Amino acid sequence: MIQLKNLKIRSGVIQSPMAGCTDLAFRLLSREYGMEFCFLEMVSAEALVRGNKGTDQLMKTVPEDRPLGAQIMGCRPEAMGEAARMVEELGYGLLDINLGCPAPKIYGLGAGSALLNHPNEARQIFRAVIKAIQKIPVTVKMRLGVQDNSGKEAAQIAKIAEECGLDAVTVHGRTRAQGYSGNADYEAIRLVKEAVKIPVIGNGDILSGADAIRMKKVAGVDGVMIGRGSLGNPWLFKNVEKALNGEAQDPEPPFETKKKTLLRHFELELSILEEITAILHMRRIACWYFKNMP
Repeated sequence: MIQLKNLKIRSGVIQSPMAGCTDLAFRLLSREYGMEFCFLEMVSAEALVRGNKGTDQLMKTVPEDRPLGAQIMGCRPEAMGEAARMVEELGYGLLDINLGCPAPKIYGLGAGSALLNHPNEARQIFRAVIKAIQKIPVTVKMRLGVQDNSGKEAAQIAKIAEECGLDAVTVHGRTRAQGYSGNADYEAIRLVKEAVKIPVIGNGDILSGADAIRMKKVAGVDGVMIGRGSLGNPWLFKNVEKALNGEAQDPEPPFETKKKTLLRHFELELSILEEITAILHMRRIACWYFKNMP
């Protein structure tokens, strides 16, 4: 269990925010299969503050889509603070600050993982957000570093986050330079865990219950965050939770179960989006479910 102010995540298993993936249909389907806590897709603070219409779509939710966190990205403390205030007023249960996105267009703006190179700017953003938030917990998600995979950059930022009053940090065990290649380094995440007293959540390569157990054992983290492993695999949440509780995990679902779940996913997409948009989404989503299947 992870306790962050008034938010209690009983399973200790969290779904990562993923652009183009963790939309409302994905979240509702995953909750049907046991996911407890999830994030929206990453939202630009500048777009939110300026009332961008695309941001409204990203932030679409319904009462049964709870508990739910929002993640904002940006490099201007003023915009990040204002966006944080708006997120809290909209009723989300947690606000996360993105210091991990490796995408060139985000990095080039000086946002996302670029802030790992600029601890003083990160500090200003943390302070602006904490000043704007009244009640909900504030966290930060980061990578190990820009190029240094030792975890020292992340540990430095985690200490600053703790000093500024943030409630937890999440560390993806890769550098910005690695992107999504190679393996997540759980030993380096441990360095961050040992640097702070606030909860640390480990992220990277959680594809099974065994991976979550190894993350906990090696990194000593307080919780685990699931990313790409959940795409087309909503059964992963319960299996990870069972593994962490020492319970037997469920077997790999058969083809017919995956097919039925995919059609349920399509049904949810259709209930939220225009038909043509839902169909275009499903071309990508179907590949998630039948990856590695002849």
